[in-house]
Amino acid sequence: MSEAVVVPSDRDVRGTLDSPDGDRCVVACPPHPQLGGSRADARLEAVSDALECACLRFDYGAWDGGRGELGDARDALAWARANYERVGLFGYSFGGCLAVVAAARESAAGTPPDRVVALSPAARLSDDIDAVAAVDDVECPIAVVHGERDTTVEAGAVADRVRARGGEVRTLPADHHFVGQTAKAGGTVAELL
Repeated sequence: MSEAVVVPSDRDVRGTLDSPDGDRCVVACPPHPQLGGSRADARLEAVSDALECACLRFDYGAWDGGRGELGDARDALAWARANYERVGLFGYSFGGCLAVVAAARESAAGTPPDRVVALSPAARLSDDIDAVAAVDDVECPIAVVHGERDTTVEAGAVADRVRARGGEVRTLPADHHFVGQTAKAGGTVAELL
């Protein structure tokens, strides 16, 4: 079962809440919106399908070069916190970078998610949205899953930093898009969440 959600924000942030019952929710950050990334992304749906808890998949508001989208992720996380006892954070590609940076900023504010998992995260979107640099500031369990043949983003740089701080890293024999392995990627991420 799914429900439509409007996330309280100064931007137009709308989502789909899958399996809304229970006390736990995972917020799922989509890939790059200018490249077709949305809450309907196959990797986000695969993670949601594999989870045994609620999952809020959301769409970013109007394109803002990453800054507004980071705010959207934090607003979605705040909505989940207001409605669930335990909240995890997940993102794919562009969304993976945002998930790590959002977890670091929420940690600095004293409100980290219960855990964060990034699937093939982009290493950096701008000077102030840098997943590699943010890893050390995340105050919750953190993990990265990425494809061994990913040449689209520098997920390995984020994975190396996560591994160095004691987080978990898993690789799959896949490219950035997990062609033919979407369900396996979703299951792996769900297991870590």
